Amino acid sequence: MMKIIGIIPARYASSRFPGKPLVEINGKTMIQRVYEQAKKAKLLTEVVVATDDERIREHVIAFGGKALMTSTLHRTGTDRCNEIITKLEAEGNHFDVAINIQGDEPYIQPEQIDLLAAEFEKPGVSIATLIKKLCDTKELFSPNIIKVIKDRSDRAIYFSRTAIPFMRDKNSETWLQFHTYYKHIGIYAYRTGTLKEITALKAGALELVESLEQLRWLENGYEIFVTETTFESHSVDVREDLLKFDPAADD
Repeated sequence: MMKIIGIIPARYASSRFPGKPLVEINGKTMIQRVYEQAKKAKLLTEVVVATDDERIREHVIAFGGKALMTSTLHRTGTDRCNEIITKLEAEGNHFDVAINIQGDEPYIQPEQIDLLAAEFEKPGVSIATLIKKLCDTKELFSPNIIKVIKDRSDRAIYFSRTAIPFMRDKNSETWLQFHTYYKHIGIYAYRTGTLKEITALKAGALELVESLEQLRWLENGYEIFVTETTFESHSVDVREDLLKFDPAADD
């Protein structure tokens, strides 16, 4: 049986929302909500918060969770995940797959995590992520919503901040009527050996242009398998995003 770890990267010094993991949402901090949701996933062997801030680590320990400190120099959550795997392996704890769970989605569904974990039961899958059908034209053309196109074998061809594919001879307001567009749901899973390899890669031209780390992996020949989710989870990027959450969500 595969050993799968869920890792929740959590930084305190967010430029747009400092202290975000410790903000309260309906009586619990965001990081506690993410942790508790992740613990409900049936296919995870273990869940750990990866943080570079002692306040977050202490808080996670206080509510009964597990947290490990990481470097303050990491550029991405993927790098932070790799440091956790390296530390755990040095202690004799080995995992087959690591799932990078976004620390700013307080109501992430455990089913989403299990859906992604199940991808690794298929041969040849070394990196996987989630996608969802786009139903909103505003989202389609928003540079903050990452779009993805895939091949017939459910492997990502490309990720972009622009609307892809471009549709000729149709008014942009009607594109969703004629083609199925997908947005990327930013939860990644990697075989731990692959995680070590991709974090050793240098940033490529595509990543630098789009500011999307997954393009580095594609540019270096790694396959990213995508699987579709129907759940819509909301992330918190700025303080105003807290207004998305209904106080009755826990009822």
